[in-house]
Amino acid sequence: MLAACAGYSTNYPPAPAAAATQDYNYIVGPGDTLNIIVWRNPELSMSVPVRPDGKVSTPLVDELVAQGKTSMEIARDVEKALSKLVRDPVVTIIVTSFVGPYSEQIRVVGEAAKPQALPYKQKMTLLDVMIAVGGLTDFADGNGASITRASEGDKRYSVRLKDLIKRGDISANVEMKPGDILIIPQGWF
Repeated sequence: MLAACAGYSTNYPPAPAAAATQDYNYIVGPGDTLNIIVWRNPELSMSVPVRPDGKVSTPLVDELVAQGKTSMEIARDVEKALSKLVRDPVVTIIVTSFVGPYSEQIRVVGEAAKPQALPYKQKMTLLDVMIAVGGLTDFADGNGASITRASEGDKRYSVRLKDLIKRGDISANVEMKPGDILIIPQGWF
């Protein structure tokens, strides 16, 4: 009976401490804002949102797919579209607000104070995620939590949130990957 109070043990392996890759490039998604700068053409330079359909519109370029591309790929696409009307356009794209594509967002479900989807940032850790969602509820089984890692075919790993947050055990902190889902179950009592 006392074992039920402590929560339950998961059958998942512990999450690896290091997960980030050095060659990560941010991928633009719906809700991001792009600052488009066309050198020597200030009338074509502007800040535009990426629409829910993943496209952007600018002067002289009606619709351009931005979702799923890096800022450099979008810049080359804008240059190609403008080259029909402007001689030798030089375009720079700066992402100024970050949401990212759904496939790369970190989702937190269950007994978090504020369950939500968060934009992935390189070297983001479990502690960063828990700070963003406001910690655990009083009913959370923190050490029964798990991460489902989409980049590894939905492989599940156990994580020790209670040890990390309540006890300050920094060894329980692990790096997140784009598309991870953090599942925080409810404890027995």
